[in-house]
Amino acid sequence: MASWHRFVLFCSLLFSATISPLAAKTTSFPKALVLRVTKDASTHQYLTHITQRTPPVPIKVAVDLGGQFLWVDCEKGFNSSTKKPVPCRSAECALSGSGACTTNGGSPSEDVCSVIPYNPFISTSSSGDFFQDIVYIQSTNGFNPGKLVSVPNFLFSCGPNSLLDGLTSGAVGIAGLGRNKVALPSLLSAAFGFPRKFGVCLSSSDGVVFFGKEPYVLLPGIDVSDTNSLTYTPLIRNPISLISSFEGEPSAEYFIGVKSIKVGEKPVKFNTSLLSFDSEGHGGAKISTVDPYTVLETSIYKAVVSAFVKALGPKVPKVKAVAPFGACFNAKYIGSTRGGPAVPPIDLVLRNDKVWRIFGANSMVGVSSDVLCLGFVDGGPLHFVDWGVKFTQTAIVIGGHQIEDNLLQFDLGASRLGFSSSLLFRQTTCSNFNFTSTA
Repeated sequence: MASWHRFVLFCSLLFSATISPLAAKTTSFPKALVLRVTKDASTHQYLTHITQRTPPVPIKVAVDLGGQFLWVDCEKGFNSSTKKPVPCRSAECALSGSGACTTNGGSPSEDVCSVIPYNPFISTSSSGDFFQDIVYIQSTNGFNPGKLVSVPNFLFSCGPNSLLDGLTSGAVGIAGLGRNKVALPSLLSAAFGFPRKFGVCLSSSDGVVFFGKEPYVLLPGIDVSDTNSLTYTPLIRNPISLISSFEGEPSAEYFIGVKSIKVGEKPVKFNTSLLSFDSEGHGGAKISTVDPYTVLETSIYKAVVSAFVKALGPKVPKVKAVAPFGACFNAKYIGSTRGGPAVPPIDLVLRNDKVWRIFGANSMVGVSSDVLCLGFVDGGPLHFVDWGVKFTQTAIVIGGHQIEDNLLQFDLGASRLGFSSSLLFRQTTCSNFNFTSTA
């Protein structure tokens, strides 16, 4: 029996050694991690700070929900004694799905794994080498932030300085939260033994992203991750990845199935076949932190606007449209409720017959003191992929304004999305995580 225990101990140590590149350097693993997210008013980008490198440097990066990995500009002022390249034929390179190498010497053993950092705000990509370096992130008990913990060999890519075009001033890269093996949720799950799930709660000011186990508690003590308060729908895979380190890899973005739309509880008539995936990757509804407002294919957009104007009624005068919106109204004729402007709700009816209801706070945008616009934009018709042409990949892209003050929990293990609808009805907002005190 003693020899068997020694064998099990040996196997355990061997297993620990094999996962050490992703293992967190901490004496006791936290149950969850938290990132503070702020919104830039001019660019509408959601931003967070991650501490990286040796000596530690806090870096500002834009949050891309569907991004494949963390990438940063390494051409300007990047100094770290712990940064090291990822070998081309390594297990870490295989995680990225990359089949590309950068020759870095005469021996194949010196070749570096090559990936494709992408800036979705300007629809531009570049080749970039894959590296490892230490990162630090704040732990949490779900109520307050806790101590910083570190991950010593966190995977990221270096991007060229030119790839920063279009980002908020001071941002040096993008933090990808995508549905793949080298984005932040999967790497942090592997490092700390978390469940493969994370929660996103954004607002027009401060927001929060949780990694790991619940609860997610917002002031005044409301657990917004309570399963009884969430509605669940399956996450579906887009078979086509427009930006990928490996050709043929599914998209790292998050999609849900929508089968119809209602305005004021009445069905909107449009060609619902536009919502089914085809061989070019069109279809479904993508959830995005890159698009500031929900984008609809032209025929769907026109149908929704027409239905909304009809449901709002003739007593609310339309006014001249304010770009990028196509339908604007005199705000003096629109009342207010706990859920925002008193307008007809817009329902996304999902494939499993659950409903994501969009209330006035998320459907309307105040462009001045007396003008409210319907916060949806015309994305044009669906196009084939063409890098020289602006295209709508999917018929519906649910944008940032529509998900603010809604909790979205992405459960990668169960392949499902949990969503809360507007937290305003629970008398809290996504800006209410208590960052002012520590656990």
